[in-house]
Amino acid sequence: MSRIRPLRDVKTRLLLIVVVALTLALGAATFGFNLLLAHSTSRDANSFLRARAAAELGLIRVVGGKIHVAETTDDSLGFSRVWIFRGTQTVESPRVRLETGAAARSLAGGPTRLVDVRDTDTRLYAVPIVAAGRRVGTLVTGLSLAPYEQTRHRALAASITLFLVLLVIVGGAVWWLLRSALRPVAQMTEQAAAWSENDLDRRFGLGEPHDELTRLGETLDGLLDRLAASLRHERRFSAELSHELRTPLAKLMAEAEVALRRERTTPEYRDSLGVVVKNAEQIARIVETLVAAAQYSAQPQGVANAQEVAEAIVAACSDEASSRGVALALDEPRERVRVGVDQDLAERILHPVVENACRYGRSVVRVAVAREGSTVLFSVDDDGPGVEDAEQETIFEPAVRGSAGRSATSGAGLGLALARRLARAASGDVVARPGGRGRFVVRLPAA
Repeated sequence: MSRIRPLRDVKTRLLLIVVVALTLALGAATFGFNLLLAHSTSRDANSFLRARAAAELGLIRVVGGKIHVAETTDDSLGFSRVWIFRGTQTVESPRVRLETGAAARSLAGGPTRLVDVRDTDTRLYAVPIVAAGRRVGTLVTGLSLAPYEQTRHRALAASITLFLVLLVIVGGAVWWLLRSALRPVAQMTEQAAAWSENDLDRRFGLGEPHDELTRLGETLDGLLDRLAASLRHERRFSAELSHELRTPLAKLMAEAEVALRRERTTPEYRDSLGVVVKNAEQIARIVETLVAAAQYSAQPQGVANAQEVAEAIVAACSDEASSRGVALALDEPRERVRVGVDQDLAERILHPVVENACRYGRSVVRVAVAREGSTVLFSVDDDGPGVEDAEQETIFEPAVRGSAGRSATSGAGLGLALARRLARAASGDVVARPGGRGRFVVRLPAA
């Protein structure tokens, strides 16, 4: 058996698809989260700067064109980031790096705006100082962006770690689920391969379908049933062909050999050739008959609904049962069952058995249909005298009756014998169960 390449394996392909899709989804989620976090922290920093500027403006008083600060900001620790300019002249400034101070001075006299100082990781916010409708200076507040950057870096590291952990966990879970889900398929494949070489009558037998795999098993069981039925037809055809042609071929060869042993007169040759032609015609008829029978058996109508077969027979025998005072009933099957023979043939097999039960049953005859592996069982039970142990086989011989039917005047004793012969020709059988009640079981191949 050839091995499947890893990348062509269904499990591997499904796992790759899931992992790629999960990677794209988690990557997009991680990128979106960090983008939203950066936007949120930037907006928070801007809001803080505006609030700080509004608070500082509330402390500034303009008297005679001069700017006075009501409360001096404590800059002993170097945390204050507030600049006050009158025109371009510095009124107040914090202790900061030269790059930050230069950027703040460049905002003096300008409009309201936000500026980031990349070298010092600081954001500045400039707002005009207005008195009596006239601009007298500029207020600049600053904020270090280092805490916000640190928060974003930590969030990025955490989101990437979560991304990798989720990818590993979900990928492992998907791998385990795919392996568990597809293991029955691999087992069914191995079983089918072994059965094809050793045992064609084996089936998966997964029971009532309840998911995709059990429905697949039921479908494969049906396929195996049809393949087995086809092989049975071929084997039966070969056996019948061999059996039926043996005698006419032997006669033809014997007649030809006798004719060739010595010189004969023209009338004698004519008689020998007549015998040869007669045997050849018989062989032709046998071959045509067997081929026609084989072709008919191979047609799609070689499959029938077992319940419909039983219903047809119950309907056909209901009048006879009623005339004898016998109640004829059909049990509903638990599942839909198909039989692997033509409906007409199945009815011909079942009819004599049900008719026999109606003849010998006292008050009740029950017919039931069930499936047992690759076989369909038609059970026919009656409350008659039943079949004795010693008669289980003899009652199926032509013109032979059991002890319960020897006093009967109707029938020729051929019904059960014909039913068994037809059933066995279809790879089935008809058997009698011993006991105080009559019970016959018709076995036919399932489809």
